[in-house]
Amino acid sequence: MENGSLVSLCVLLALTTRWTVSFHSYSGAGKPPMFGDYEAQRHWQEVTYNLPVHEWYFNTTENDLNYWGLDYPPLTAYHSLLCAHVAKVINPEWVELFTSRGHESLAHKLFMRATVLVADILVYIPAVVVYCLYLVEGSCKKKVTTIFCILLYPGLTLIDYGHFQYNGVSLGLALWGVIGLGLGWDMLGSFAFTLALNYKQMELYHSLPFFCYLLGKSVKQGLTGRGLLLLVKVGATVLVTFALCWLPFLSDSRQVLQVLHRLFPVARGLFEDKVANTWCSLNILIKIKTLLPAGTQLSLSFVLTLLAALPSSIKLFTRPTLWQFKLALVNSSLAFFLFSYQVHEKSILLPALPVCLLLSDIPLMALWFLQLTTFSMLPLLLKDGLLLPYMVTSGAFLYLGVFLLSALQRSTDEQLRLQPYHTLISTLLPCLPRLNLGLITKWKFVASVVIMAGLSMASVVLEPPARLPDLFPVLVSLVSWAQLLAFTFYFNLLQLSETPGKRSGKKNN
Repeated sequence: MENGSLVSLCVLLALTTRWTVSFHSYSGAGKPPMFGDYEAQRHWQEVTYNLPVHEWYFNTTENDLNYWGLDYPPLTAYHSLLCAHVAKVINPEWVELFTSRGHESLAHKLFMRATVLVADILVYIPAVVVYCLYLVEGSCKKKVTTIFCILLYPGLTLIDYGHFQYNGVSLGLALWGVIGLGLGWDMLGSFAFTLALNYKQMELYHSLPFFCYLLGKSVKQGLTGRGLLLLVKVGATVLVTFALCWLPFLSDSRQVLQVLHRLFPVARGLFEDKVANTWCSLNILIKIKTLLPAGTQLSLSFVLTLLAALPSSIKLFTRPTLWQFKLALVNSSLAFFLFSYQVHEKSILLPALPVCLLLSDIPLMALWFLQLTTFSMLPLLLKDGLLLPYMVTSGAFLYLGVFLLSALQRSTDEQLRLQPYHTLISTLLPCLPRLNLGLITKWKFVASVVIMAGLSMASVVLEPPARLPDLFPVLVSLVSWAQLLAFTFYFNLLQLSETPGKRSGKKNN
């Protein structure tokens, strides 16, 4: 009873934080002619409500794709249609074709914010609670603390309730997929993740670990018996779910091809804006977009992404455990974020989700990573007028993570799982004495927090030189990218160094 009350209190505080952030500005507020992501989501409601399904993804006289045309999978379109029906009941002007473009009012803002909150209550928050109660090992206090910290992760709150998006839906569905696989309910896990993939195509960041885990588990059970049956059931689940999601488009191959064309707009180029990934960072010194043809850029991006994700995926295939699965989700999504084509700042939320699942295991490293992901989106958040909620939510999350999770106290070499580093150092530099890597890591964390806080402050109070107007966004991008590369090395080494006989303390399925 007491634990139920604590969980309810955590959820209530998380909802209060979300709604408080929602009172602030949003993407494109008062900025015609395109406004921003807020208008994009509203416009999709307008399009899906007023036009037949077969016109949703096509450029027509009534659907100008240059004005926030639909570029997410069908499940997002159905969600927009559902919201549009509710909007029509409240105020038909919000979804009137053409005349509703750029609509801004307090009542509509409250409605749009409420749709995000309802989606979180139905999908993301229950997934976090169930995951922590059933798949986090330890005391009830540890489970409740983990729930609280995950729900207060500022990156997701600032983007969904500040900038304005529905990332909680796709991430929540992906988390339900993790829960399904973690509890041995492979059909439920496959169904949930397929829904996530059909809500946002960026869930491809997590697809390799799901595939390798299920394939590895099937092979482990034997492809002539239980394993084959599992593979068939999983395959059927995925195919049927995809078919149901795409049913209105399957009658015409042109419809399918057009939707796919909208989902993967390769014509936009290798990258946009100042993103903390490899291509944007290297472009400061090497003008990749100018030197290489578009086709070469796409091929290079694909190859490097695959190479970066392959080692962890192979390890997961050979050892399909929940611990390996969570690490593979981190490593795969980081590989996609750092090396794939057309990455946006908000895509860092995809690596952030599986790292949230590691908060109870390696709190210092997870807390550090999550703080970094929020910081990496600083230019976008400042553009949206979200400085105050950024400072408050980031500071609160850092404080709660350090004290509730005892992040700085749990920083020995063993607790941070740094033994692979000792092995690597002793192999490369045998004359070097054994270092206290836990203490070094703790001070690096402190230094990183100071640098991020300093750059955040400088971005607000200092005027960049006239010849370097993008100085601070570029510095934020470079600092974030360098640390993300270091984390990629850490998480890959952590996963790959686990031997088959080593006990990870995690449930094997």
